[in-house]
Amino acid sequence: MNLLTSFQPIINERSRILILGSMPGVESLRLQQYYANPRNQFWKILYELFDTQASQVYEERISFIKSKEIAIWDVIENCYREGSLDSKIREEKVNDFWALFKTYPDIKTVLFNGGKAYETYKKWIGFGEIPNLTFQKLTSSSPANTKRYEEKLREWSVKLPSK
Repeated sequence: MNLLTSFQPIINERSRILILGSMPGVESLRLQQYYANPRNQFWKILYELFDTQASQVYEERISFIKSKEIAIWDVIENCYREGSLDSKIREEKVNDFWALFKTYPDIKTVLFNGGKAYETYKKWIGFGEIPNLTFQKLTSSSPANTKRYEEKLREWSVKLPSK
């Protein structure tokens, strides 16, 4: 089993909201793009929340989320895993959130894209360690999550300000 390494955060000084996944899946790692699996509903949800025509061009997707003051990253820096399922993650090492929040102090809301991201952050970092942050767990946008798209969209719309 190979050691898998996540990506650098997509973030800038205007970022106010940080969306955290657990670890990129096989297709995302292959393409070196966040949420690259076409069955993952992450990009579809975000574009729909902001009532914007979805782009398939990755660079345009990155510009879009930055324009909405959203950053994305993963809780896990590296781990061992066969396939893409979070349940297969072993020996995870988490990213350096203390450095991230120090560098980007305007982030006020952290949203977890699924239970594994939430539980891993809770286990290794905790919610009281970095002051002035609000934490919320969202239903995963992953195709492994069987909730209907409309349910995911409704939940994300409540937690993610679209203005």
